[in-house]
Amino acid sequence: HVQLVESGGGSVQAGGSLRLSCTASEYTYRTVCMAWFRQAPGKEREGVATFYSINSDTSYADSVKGRFTISQDNAKTTLYLQMSSLQPDDTAMYYCAADSRGPCVAPMARQGPRPGDFSYWGQGTQVTVSS
Repeated sequence: HVQLVESGGGSVQAGGSLRLSCTASEYTYRTVCMAWFRQAPGKEREGVATFYSINSDTSYADSVKGRFTISQDNAKTTLYLQMSSLQPDDTAMYYCAADSRGPCVAPMARQGPRPGDFSYWGQGTQVTVSS
């Protein structure tokens, strides 16, 4: 059973940066597609970025393009989200998710990451951005 543990959340002022980490208990076919999601109070969980470890393909939500960078370590067990130019709208609980290749390749990838497409989830880490 895959376990995911996030860390790195915190409180920053607008314009600041944070780096989130997600450590997986193992690297298997079940974790080749990894993603970051976020959920603000009263809102639906939304996909932020995806990383496909087979070819290092990435994707980003329009709202974070140019500000956030998703990456993975060489062991393929730790996923990162470097967040820069943070804004109050980025305030949310951030979750790491993993699954097999499906959500990261066509046709599923065309519609962006959806929570229901991922089998494994971390507990979340809170990011709060003040103005």
